[in-house]
Amino acid sequence: MLSKKTMQKTFWRSFPLQGCFNYERQQTVGWLYGLVPGLKEIYADDEKGLKEALTRHTSFYNTSPQCTTLIQGVVLAMEEQKHAQPEMDGESIVAVRTALIGPLAGIGDSLFWGTLRTVGLGIGIELALQGNYLGPVIFWLIHNIPHFLFRHYGLKWGYEKGMEFLSDAAGTGAISDITDATKIVGNVVVGSMIASMVTVTTSITITFGDVSYAIQDMFDALCPKILPLGLTFLCYWMMKKGVSTTLIMVALIIAGIVLVWIESLPFFLPVAA
Repeated sequence: MLSKKTMQKTFWRSFPLQGCFNYERQQTVGWLYGLVPGLKEIYADDEKGLKEALTRHTSFYNTSPQCTTLIQGVVLAMEEQKHAQPEMDGESIVAVRTALIGPLAGIGDSLFWGTLRTVGLGIGIELALQGNYLGPVIFWLIHNIPHFLFRHYGLKWGYEKGMEFLSDAAGTGAISDITDATKIVGNVVVGSMIASMVTVTTSITITFGDVSYAIQDMFDALCPKILPLGLTFLCYWMMKKGVSTTLIMVALIIAGIVLVWIESLPFFLPVAA
């Protein structure tokens, strides 16, 4: 359904994915910016559907930038299906997107950041140290030629295979099963992000006579990462109560300063390294 011109716009709009990166929803603004041409063409005759689609894609998004076009292609294919079948659950599109961002982030980071960039830097720096002006150019080419190809064909493959996948799934009734599975995967991704991206520890040690107890060791023995989990649930509860995310972030900064000051008081003993 989408025209070649719209696909080209989607491709080029994928590059400023992190141009409006923020710590609440990370790449969401850039992600939505890339989807706008496709969504406008899909919902050209349905203003309400367009508004719902735009709202649907304002939720959290973060993946390896080089892999984002593949997800765009799949999502646009699903949006076409949603437009053709209004009874389709829009949350299934969000669920599929959420399930894809985690695995593709791992693949993209390993391939482009961990491998190609490292190899390119190794060769480029060696040439630069020899006074060869091609060093930076070689580095740029080693990283960006595969990068551009992956972006271009990722969008095409995601869009075309996404349509084929949806046609088969609609006929077999597998779409509901896959939606449930992707929601589970999405929850797993969010859970792993809490463990890896939220850091809360304490260096407080309580001393009774000759015996010292490290509070952090007690927490780790009880349940590793229990403090990040508790803080995440607290922030989530505050957001559900209507507290703005800006106010929550300011409160976290102030709380961090106060708690560090409390730990420095004489009646607390820092944990020995």
